[in-house]
Amino acid sequence: MLTVEAWMDIKSLRRDGHSIKAIVRLTGHSRNTVKRVLREAGPQPFRKPRRQSMLDPYKTYVQGRFEQYGVNAVRLASEIRAMGYEGSVWTVRRFVESLRPERQRLARLTVRFETPPGKQAQADWAFCGRFPDVTGTLVSVYAFVMVLGFSRMLYVEFTRSMRIAWLLRCHLNAFSFFGGLVTEMLYDNMSQVRLPTRELNPRFVDFAQHHGFAIKTHRVRRPRTKGKVERMVDYVKDGFLVGSTFADFEDLNARARHWLTTTANVRVHATTGQRPIDLWPSEQLTPLNVVAPYRIDESVPRKAGYDGFVRFGRSRYSVPPEYAGEKVSVGLEDRRVVIRARDMIVAEHTAAERPGSCVAERSHLEAMWKLSLQRPKSPPPPRWQLTFDTGVQTTPLTAYEVAR
Repeated sequence: MLTVEAWMDIKSLRRDGHSIKAIVRLTGHSRNTVKRVLREAGPQPFRKPRRQSMLDPYKTYVQGRFEQYGVNAVRLASEIRAMGYEGSVWTVRRFVESLRPERQRLARLTVRFETPPGKQAQADWAFCGRFPDVTGTLVSVYAFVMVLGFSRMLYVEFTRSMRIAWLLRCHLNAFSFFGGLVTEMLYDNMSQVRLPTRELNPRFVDFAQHHGFAIKTHRVRRPRTKGKVERMVDYVKDGFLVGSTFADFEDLNARARHWLTTTANVRVHATTGQRPIDLWPSEQLTPLNVVAPYRIDESVPRKAGYDGFVRFGRSRYSVPPEYAGEKVSVGLEDRRVVIRARDMIVAEHTAAERPGSCVAERSHLEAMWKLSLQRPKSPPPPRWQLTFDTGVQTTPLTAYEVAR
């Protein structure tokens, strides 16, 4: 095999005026080799001579079966033996292994989809870790991320939960931040959007229909379809969270909002070459006020305890004493815990700051205390009597004398 350096030496000697005979003598290469190099415009890569293989007549079949169904080499060898193949399974295995990189490359091919203004936004959840609160209890932290497809305007909000009510609330906050709605939202197959049965969540469908946007989900195990928000999740973690310390959730979300307006949305985007804040007016989003406000109901059934408290979200909330022991419904509405009984609001509290809290209204405690003082202090008299004779029965001594 002639190296690149040897090829260049032959060319150099020729430029210096040496004859072919002199070049053969100086380099040690054959006359034919020197003449071939002088004809070539550039060094030719080495080509391994192709040898015949027993597998050659069956390669088309093997390649088709592997690319379409992923059939393994052992089974493929068995199938082509029935067709006349006499080689080993190792030959089939080597050929199948040569097909894997190309199959993986094709699977990763992605057509970049640039959305027109106002058409699409992408949203996703991201788990950000677990951190101890003031009581030492570990609290999970999640980031809700939404990005507008055309301008790359970004919104992020941190929550303690990924439940459907939180997802809807984060959507409303994002729409308010962007100043309007897109016509299409793209998600992965999160359970809040698509149920395990592969059907869309009826509650989320109701939310989407109310606001007039279409729900799109990417193909299973193909998250690159929503690559814009996937990249923004990494950007939030690396550009905002890493190396920072926050006092509580309020501080975390307040600083995130400041970061959005002073850093994330005023930087020059690597793909568009422009700042998201500058492209944002071109989105021409549908104003949020064209639809009626959407009420997020997160009520759950509960039974109030006889101590005058009901449990919700790992905390306890008081109810009027007349509802102790009764069935009630408890929900979170605009960061307030609302307790209903018989379709009436019977109590309303500010949501607890941390799990394990006891939130009570003074009037509820005073009413419970007054009722406790009215309880009878002694048990009521029985409705019938039983009298026992307490006298001691004695035996005359004469009875013992007779027995002796």
